[in-house]
Amino acid sequence: MNLSLGATKTSHSPWNYYYKRSHNAMEESKCKVLLVDDEEEFLKTLIKRLRKRNFLVDAVPSGEEALAYIKSNPVDVVVLDVRMPGMDGIQTLNAIKATHPLIEVIMLTGHANVEVAVRGMDLGAFDYLMKPMDIDDLVYKIEDAYKRKKLREKLETEGK
Repeated sequence: MNLSLGATKTSHSPWNYYYKRSHNAMEESKCKVLLVDDEEEFLKTLIKRLRKRNFLVDAVPSGEEALAYIKSNPVDVVVLDVRMPGMDGIQTLNAIKATHPLIEVIMLTGHANVEVAVRGMDLGAFDYLMKPMDIDDLVYKIEDAYKRKKLREKLETEGK
C-alpha cells in the first residue's frame, strides 16, 4: 500500500509544458521524505501537513515495504516508527543503513520506547521524536537531516 497522493496536470497547452518542466526542476531540489508507520490515519495526516510545507512525501505501512520502496525510488530522509508489526523500526533502520548509508533516518517513538530510539541513534539514526510530536519539530529535524545528507554526499563525491 503506497499512500502517494500526488496529482498531475494533463492540459496540452504550451504553458502546461513550461509548468511541468519548471515544476519538475523545482522538485529535483526538494527533500524526498518516506514515512513508515502502520497507523494509516497518522500517515495520511502527516503526508498532507508535510506536503503543505513543500516536501516530496510518500508513505508505506511497514519496514518491508520501506525497503522495497527505497530500492527503486530516491529518498533523502526516512521518518520511521519504532513499533510496527513484522519488521520493527530497529530492524528496518539496520537494513536501510546497510544498503543506503547516506539516507538519514528519524525515529518516532511512544513515551515508553525512548531507550529503543536512543539505541536507534547508536545504530545510525539521525535523531528521534516522541509521539505525538509537534509538526514544526518534525519539519526542523527533516530539514537538518536533509542538510546533513547533502553535505555527506558532497564530501563523498569530493573525496573520489
